[in-house]
Amino acid sequence: MRQASGIGKSAGKGARGATSQRQREGVAAPGGRSTRPPAKPREIPTGPRLGWREAITATVTGQGFELIEVERAQRGLLRITIDRIPGRIYPVASEFILVEDCEQVTRQLQYALEVEDMDYARLEVSSPGLDRLLKSEADFERFAGQAVKLTLKAPFEGRKVWEGVLGRAGDEPAAPEGAATTGWNLFFKAGKTEQVLGFKFEEVREARLVPVLDFKGRKSAGTAAESDQAAVAPDSVSAAGTDGG
Repeated sequence: MRQASGIGKSAGKGARGATSQRQREGVAAPGGRSTRPPAKPREIPTGPRLGWREAITATVTGQGFELIEVERAQRGLLRITIDRIPGRIYPVASEFILVEDCEQVTRQLQYALEVEDMDYARLEVSSPGLDRLLKSEADFERFAGQAVKLTLKAPFEGRKVWEGVLGRAGDEPAAPEGAATTGWNLFFKAGKTEQVLGFKFEEVREARLVPVLDFKGRKSAGTAAESDQAAVAPDSVSAAGTDGG
């Protein structure tokens, strides 16, 4: 009986030892309840917040890219458009944004937007595409000589939307009548007549490149389409936020 009792105690110690081992390994205890300790919550840095728009700008520029556009679309889609900065050296040389660039920025934005508690369902980071937005005079300088579509803030001759070839004022050897001597010119045809619209950057509400084929050295549609890269992070839901900064 003593021996049997001793065996029983020994077995009891063994059982307790096995349970302790299971607990250390995180194996579910009898009854289906996990004994793994709760995961430590991810620490989010504290400090003054930038606001989600400012956070996006700081993140994109901090990664060495230009922020072109931020759009909040339907069904929680947050679309970010970026471009490479002319003259900057990147690990992989390319005239256009690469999908690896978009993926890199996507990873950084997911973390930044988590810190800002921004509510979104999907995050898409993409290249500007063929109808790239021109948002600064530096963009005008970069794409001078290419076809653009302008939307003016105030109508001129009864219309706001104009399309033609963008040129710097004063660059033309023989400026046609109506050409501006300061600011910018837009050259277009009205019937068979060459005409020009002189304007200042401050008068433009929106300007975009017009998709064309092999125009002034631009790529054909097939080649350019390959550069229209995007990285999408599905189900990238963070804590509730607002549209405000």
